[in-house]
Amino acid sequence: MTESRIPQTIATLINARWIIPVEPEGQVLEHHALAIDGGRIVALLPQAEAAARYQAETCLTLNRHVLMPGLINAHTHASMTLLRGLADDLPLMSWLQDHIWPAEARWVDSDFVRDGTQLAVAELLRGGTTCFNDMYFFPEVTAEVAREAGIRACVGLTALDFPTAYAGSLDEYLSKGLALHEALQAEPLLHTAFAPHATYTVSAPALERIGRLAVELNLPVHIHVHETAAEVAEFQSRHGCRPLQRLDEIGLLSPRLLAVHMTQLESAEIERLTTTGVHVAHCPESNLKLASGFCPVARLDAAGVNVAIGTDGAASNNDLDLFGELRTAALLGKGIAGDASALPAARTLRMATLNGARALGLAAKTGSLELGKSADVIAVDLGELETEPVYHPLSQLVYAVSRRQVSDVWVAGRRVLTERRLTTLDSDEIIRKARNWRTRIAA
Repeated sequence: MTESRIPQTIATLINARWIIPVEPEGQVLEHHALAIDGGRIVALLPQAEAAARYQAETCLTLNRHVLMPGLINAHTHASMTLLRGLADDLPLMSWLQDHIWPAEARWVDSDFVRDGTQLAVAELLRGGTTCFNDMYFFPEVTAEVAREAGIRACVGLTALDFPTAYAGSLDEYLSKGLALHEALQAEPLLHTAFAPHATYTVSAPALERIGRLAVELNLPVHIHVHETAAEVAEFQSRHGCRPLQRLDEIGLLSPRLLAVHMTQLESAEIERLTTTGVHVAHCPESNLKLASGFCPVARLDAAGVNVAIGTDGAASNNDLDLFGELRTAALLGKGIAGDASALPAARTLRMATLNGARALGLAAKTGSLELGKSADVIAVDLGELETEPVYHPLSQLVYAVSRRQVSDVWVAGRRVLTERRLTTLDSDEIIRKARNWRTRIAA
């Protein structure tokens, strides 16, 4: 006589029509289940086996949905949601110097960052993003908001050569950043990266110092690089070399570096990125809106460079919609390459998930649905008429899905979005605060 197995009690079992784990790339599992316990993935298996093996405290059946890893936004300025639409249809430097920087100098403080980050995190979670990489002032406030909301975040330790409301000198930026890094060591969902703004706002000696600290603490370095042709030309005129060459000379080109935008790249520079293991954060919609140029994503991918996807800030995008960014990245990549087979759906989806995790040093924790990883998971409803019929669910995610089809979100096994309703944030209060800021800033 065969002895029957007693079902194992777990926290959550999610049965889905399709599961796309991202690793291995392109795999689509039908009628499978994801088992979650202790905030981690404990099994991914056929539904019949899951029913026999597990007794779940919460059991869901999602017959119209794809279950997949949460999206990872590799570059944001979260609290700039409060400047959304303030200065549209302008070139980058005019937008930045004549409008954004003056507005920031007038308004940015800890309250601005708190309210703006709450608005951003609410938008990110409702759009299926479970992790964001931020670069902005008052990062300790960003970290606090992220912790309260239950979203994973890589909080940038901001650095600039000039004083702001946040810090008066490079020493103060770094002192505050290092204190925050130390304070977040016990926070499982919060991570840090050095975030010097750019080569034209942070001097070479300062960048060299940050590079040494990054090696010492084994932290990523997150920086804008080669965003526009004018930026590169002006830097070369002043310093006799291109910005990427300067970063190479001071030893910053390494697998710790996440270079954002990278719209101006020569063949030799792409080869150097490959050799040194630098990651690239591609922000296609922000680059298009500011007419900054085109990141050669297909060439980078073919060369073996790890490319992640970010939205940039809502002041230049004007949203934090990574599903929209996915579609733009795929279509733009094909157009630039002149090749319809470039950046296929599976590869583009990987850029917004596992590649982002790799760029932030978090690939062992998140970015794919694998045994032992954190249960950072989203459910996307493909049963809406805009995504029917479904021939290839993976392609549907990249080319047809709206972020409004994200129904449920889990971060480390905690359900932070339930049937489109945020469980950790007060949407009405967030909207009220955003409207109050609009009234103050517009006046």
